[in-house]
Amino acid sequence: MKKTSRLVAVREDVLPEVIVKVLRAKELKAASDELSSSEACRIVGISRSAYYKYKDSVFRYEEQSSENVLSLGLKLHDRQGVLSAVISQLYTLGMNIVKINQEQPFDSVASVSISVRRAAADGERALDGSELCDSLRAIDGVIDAKSLRA
Repeated sequence: MKKTSRLVAVREDVLPEVIVKVLRAKELKAASDELSSSEACRIVGISRSAYYKYKDSVFRYEEQSSENVLSLGLKLHDRQGVLSAVISQLYTLGMNIVKINQEQPFDSVASVSISVRRAAADGERALDGSELCDSLRAIDGVIDAKSLRA
């Protein structure tokens, strides 16, 4: 009989200290390609055996507010560099790409759907969907850009 795993969300302040330290060690390793597991364990103050026991079972829960995610539908000319220019513009505008999907081009036009997370700096207003689409339409090779969900 196969044992099923269920996920639970637990506030960090009620977790055993070792679990919190494993999460911190994983964050340190993710932030540095050069940091070994042993070094990360030493920095946070846990044994390697504790790290390896829990590392594949504990994860940070990042609450994703759907109000900050915007889905875009794009029609792009099937030319080298067009999608790259779109991605660069999204980066410039402070957007984080959550998901991207490109259909096979038909009649030299590719349909692309992109979901982005909008992030405004402190005191700064995030672009709305129509402003973002206007910015993307200005890119050479972008035929159309529509906000699918605000």
